[in-house]
Amino acid sequence: MALDLKRIEALASEYADRHPRDLVGLAVGEYGTDLSISFSGAEDVVLIDMAVKAGGEFRVFALDTGRLHPETYQFLDRVSEHYDISLDVMFPQPEAVQDLITEKGLFSFYRDGHRECCSIRKVEPLVRALSGRAAWLTGQRRDQSPGTRAAIPVVQLDRTFGSPETPLVKFNPLANWTSSQVWAYIREYDVPFNPLHQRGFISIGCEPCTRPVHPGQHERAGRWWWEEETIKECGLHASNLNE
Repeated sequence: MALDLKRIEALASEYADRHPRDLVGLAVGEYGTDLSISFSGAEDVVLIDMAVKAGGEFRVFALDTGRLHPETYQFLDRVSEHYDISLDVMFPQPEAVQDLITEKGLFSFYRDGHRECCSIRKVEPLVRALSGRAAWLTGQRRDQSPGTRAAIPVVQLDRTFGSPETPLVKFNPLANWTSSQVWAYIREYDVPFNPLHQRGFISIGCEPCTRPVHPGQHERAGRWWWEEETIKECGLHASNLNE
């Protein structure tokens, strides 16, 4: 697939109202092992399910921050076994984690905000996960965060982790879906999901930064709840904040 911006914008328009499986199939067919699926939550497993059914080869990676819930670690294994796929599990640089903890302690994010810790534990490993790839699939939805995700297209050039020298295409096939549509798909196709969802956790991140939400609360209210409500990004989708 040519990486011309006009071509990407045309695809975003063409696939805006089509079923996500169509875009997943296009991505897998065009990029194969140069395509990575970012896996952490329910939306991502829906994408994995669609990609497996599309056929062809692709890669899946997960970011192990070292502070995930035990249920999440078990979930990673269950998805790998269910779909018979290998996970590229990316870890943070030990020295960077040790320096942060030595200087600021284990819970500095409650005081200083989450971005520094996320940069070390998530963003830097993501850079390595995407190195050498031409495209990646994410489970972002527009209704997940009105402050940062309301305008994401179904496909775009990634200006944060790509560059003019090494362009990177970012697919967001579920951009137009709601949480109800995601869970309808999960139930219909018996897609594995994290058991924490049954305990009130909707958006699941690291254990110290995630809590259940109350009825009527927005799904990302349980993430970094001590910070500004409308800006809930860890840096993996930094382009949402500046495009």
